[in-house]
Amino acid sequence: MDGPAHKTTPETFPRDTSDHLARALGDAVLRLWGTLPPALQNLLFREAVTSTHNEVTRPQLAVFLHNKHPRTVAAKRAGAIIEPDSLGG
Repeated sequence: MDGPAHKTTPETFPRDTSDHLARALGDAVLRLWGTLPPALQNLLFREAVTSTHNEVTRPQLAVFLHNKHPRTVAAKRAGAIIEPDSLGG
């Protein structure tokens, strides 16, 4: 190929396209959250909290991700099973 290679940077995309791509990547991370190694989960969590510059985000994000993890979702579902009462109902 003659000439310099074309490099695409976030600045080359319109704002709405950039936001759409970031959202798609974020949605993919959420779908895969429970399969990611804990070290990567921790790194992503810390980066997300740092990027918001808002410590209020930390507990909100922790609860949000906790509810996305298959292990904790399964535990919630198991706890939601209605137990038969002692009267045979």
